[in-house]
Amino acid sequence: MAELKLPVDEKSIRALKVGDFVELTGRMITGRDAAHKWLLEDFRADVAPFLKDSVIYHCGPVVAKKGDGSWSFVAAGPTTSIREEPYQADVIGRYGLRGVIGKGGMGAKTLAGLGKHGAVYLHAVGGAAQVLARAIPRVERVFMLDEFGVPEALWVIEVQRFPVMVTMDSNGGSLHDEVEARSQAKLKELLARKA
Repeated sequence: MAELKLPVDEKSIRALKVGDFVELTGRMITGRDAAHKWLLEDFRADVAPFLKDSVIYHCGPVVAKKGDGSWSFVAAGPTTSIREEPYQADVIGRYGLRGVIGKGGMGAKTLAGLGKHGAVYLHAVGGAAQVLARAIPRVERVFMLDEFGVPEALWVIEVQRFPVMVTMDSNGGSLHDEVEARSQAKLKELLARKA
């Protein structure tokens, strides 16, 4: 399993291939529907440094506020990424992202954006939200909490050995497309047998 330090350079990302297991260490940021739309409405100079050469995580976390006023992640499972398909390639290009984490994969527009800008799609295990939260020792800050609420806010987090798998790479590879093609072929075969 490879370990990547965030922020990360384009060359390291372009070396990753579909099927590679990776552990991420460093700083990344969460963002879902409201965040992606907001990031494209205008250039967000205050958020941009947290996105450059880093990763955005499609996650609506469960968080707890500690006595000292700081936050901690209680649950940090991935959310379905395809909802961000209209925005993702443009967010990658505008802010210099090197990766996207979520579940379920993304479409052709995002795949083209990964190749153009040198980024990857990383799959996190669904159903393991509390386990994944253990790989997030610190919340650095949060953007748009009052406006968007906890799940949609942009949480800047520190991660240590956060486990993911490359399922879409910057060379046009997509495990999601491969699985769909194999599934369609199998379905066609089964239907032909039945006829």
